[in-house]
Amino acid sequence: MTKKLEKARRYEKKYSKEINEERPNFHLTPYVGWMNDPNGFSRYKGEYHLFYQYHPYDTNWGPMHWGHAVSKDLLHWEYLPVALSGDKPYDKDGVFSGSAIELEDGRHLLMYTGVKEKQLKKAKYPQIRQMQCVAIGDGIEYEKYENNPVIDETKLPKGASKVDFRDPKIIKTKEGTYLSYMGSRDEQDSGQILVYESKNALDWKFKSVLIKNNGRLGTMWECPDVFELDGYDVLLASPQDVTANQFEGLCGNVPLAAVGHIDKATQTMHDEVFQVADYGMDFYAHQTVLAEDGRRIMIGWMQNWDSCSNRMPKQKWYGQMSLPRELHIKDGQLQQSPIKELENYRTNKVKVDNYILNGKDEKIDGISGRIIDATFRIPISDNEKFTKFEIKFAANEEKSRYCSIVYRRNENQLTLDRLYSGTQRALMHQRSCSLENDAEELKLRLILDKYSAELFINDGKKVMSMSFYTEQEADNIYFTSDADVALTVEKYDFKRLESESVQF
Repeated sequence: MTKKLEKARRYEKKYSKEINEERPNFHLTPYVGWMNDPNGFSRYKGEYHLFYQYHPYDTNWGPMHWGHAVSKDLLHWEYLPVALSGDKPYDKDGVFSGSAIELEDGRHLLMYTGVKEKQLKKAKYPQIRQMQCVAIGDGIEYEKYENNPVIDETKLPKGASKVDFRDPKIIKTKEGTYLSYMGSRDEQDSGQILVYESKNALDWKFKSVLIKNNGRLGTMWECPDVFELDGYDVLLASPQDVTANQFEGLCGNVPLAAVGHIDKATQTMHDEVFQVADYGMDFYAHQTVLAEDGRRIMIGWMQNWDSCSNRMPKQKWYGQMSLPRELHIKDGQLQQSPIKELENYRTNKVKVDNYILNGKDEKIDGISGRIIDATFRIPISDNEKFTKFEIKFAANEEKSRYCSIVYRRNENQLTLDRLYSGTQRALMHQRSCSLENDAEELKLRLILDKYSAELFINDGKKVMSMSFYTEQEADNIYFTSDADVALTVEKYDFKRLESESVQF
């Protein structure tokens, strides 16, 4: 073990004891310090392994390590010691995002982006280089390959950026070879996904450009993932610098899902549908794993680079992962639902049928809480009177603190809002999405977990996620409608299942 990795592990062990603020119930947070992108989401030795971009020494972004946690059900996590640190010349300035896979000999291979900076003469800023590296281990300890980097700038296609070249997603093909997909930027400063091929996951050669952005969505495309699902091929990516006219009125860092078909021989994608993977303020760098029973499970960093100042003061950890989600394709569109394992922890069912709303800030007996799974149904096809429906949640008695979901019928639009959650920063507080025009009812499944809200709209046709830090005592839910609405609610609490540390 290198001194740098040993130092990080000693720090984890010592300072984890100082964290006394509450963590989410079933959303993974960093052991200490800072968390961003999920990495190495994989099944290995009967458990799900999830690594993450990690700066243990501070609650702000810094030199990247790989944090590590394992789970049997994707909800109850146990922390393992930090897996990787930047302790080699080729990754001395950070081990960036990547993926993991089990090799034929039973070992666990991590593929990641190594980053190094070099100060050139007369240059104002250091020169950054990103290159792809591997480490192989047993699920706890990993040793970096002696011939790293396995892919460097000498293997880039013409015009590809040497600076923005990262986040490899490794898969094994049916033929037994390995492919690695990674984010890149071309000479027009537009994103593209590169494909590399290997027979042994160690010796790689460039194969193709899977897809080019051609200026459609932002600039650099990060964190790719590629998989087959329900007869389609799906590409997940995270474009940066998106403008509102490009992608359904959203801007900044927007999670993408491209649904189409890949020519397996040439590894080129003929995308048919571009869609937003999550319309909320906080969801990015999404990555998937194939469950043992064949389900495709996705998880993302439930934060966004444009809203990282939204946090609790003096908090000793920062960042959380989203709820894992099952993916399906229906009518050529990606749909999402909370993993079925979540139902094993639900308790205290409350069911209210056809409650007639017609007023402002009404409460319904038994419908409250900050760690809940609640589904709301509202018929809309045969109700021409009401134009607006609102749910305020995480609300205090004075209603000076709350988040809200607002449905505007005339615009057929849904808005998720945290403006009154208590934030002290002038950042992004609302996001909206348009709904299908032919729906007979509005079905909203809202999952709350202390500092987060995830909203699954009309059986997951669209999803909105956000973090917020309203005081935990604010657990009221209020309903507002401007005309008679028959509301049906089914609500559950959750049993306690916070993440735990292992002895190390």
